[in-house]
Amino acid sequence: MPYRRLPNTDSARIRALKKALELGREMPPHKLAFSSKILVQLQKFLPLFEQNIHLQRQAQASQLKKSKSYNDVLRKARTYLTHFIRVMNMAIYRGELPAETRAFYGLATNDSTVPSLNTENELLSWGRRIIDGEEFRIKKGGSPITNPTIAVVKVRFEQYIDALNYNTTLSKRTLEYAKKNTEFRIESDQMILSIWNEVEAHYANLEESERRSKCEEYGLIYFFRKNELNKIASANIQASGDLSTEDLSATSPDLFLDSLQI
Repeated sequence: MPYRRLPNTDSARIRALKKALELGREMPPHKLAFSSKILVQLQKFLPLFEQNIHLQRQAQASQLKKSKSYNDVLRKARTYLTHFIRVMNMAIYRGELPAETRAFYGLATNDSTVPSLNTENELLSWGRRIIDGEEFRIKKGGSPITNPTIAVVKVRFEQYIDALNYNTTLSKRTLEYAKKNTEFRIESDQMILSIWNEVEAHYANLEESERRSKCEEYGLIYFFRKNELNKIASANIQASGDLSTEDLSATSPDLFLDSLQI
């Protein structure tokens, strides 16, 4: 006996549900092979499922499109902060600024290394320290560090903050749609299973081939196991009468598998 296989992708689920809905709209209720109750549920559910899939794909596309610009803004913010710290350290090395200047930025006074800015948290933390520290130092009468100035660094940093917030919003939205789609998939699988069970029960008294044909009209998908395909292929060869017994024994039924699959 061939076995049926439930859809395992969103596109296949949509096709199966649309097929059932199409027949439900075309046929009168007394001829329909599944209940009117499921049809009503299907009419409400399918548009919501399709819309959420569309929104998830749209959000994913937007996130992918924005990822390049986000990475560019991130790189520039990191570069300007790094350059600012290096220029400040060079000014200290030349004797133009005292070593205590580093304390304004939360840096050790005897350490000229640039802090790690590799992660988002590190970049956010050090960015705020550097900007606040330089603005406070200037208010205290200190000479502004230039090339880059803190004003330019601040612009790049705020651009990064905006890009980060937007990217976070996109990621959150995509995750919400994905979570909702997981719930929709469970519901769609249950609905398809109910429809297919009712359709098979409706045609249970028919001969196997006729029953299978009727069920396939409702979108049911059947698969033959390989040994079943081999038997059918062998039977077709014998029925054709075109091959001798010797030819039949030398012929592989696998030649017929593709044409017999549904």
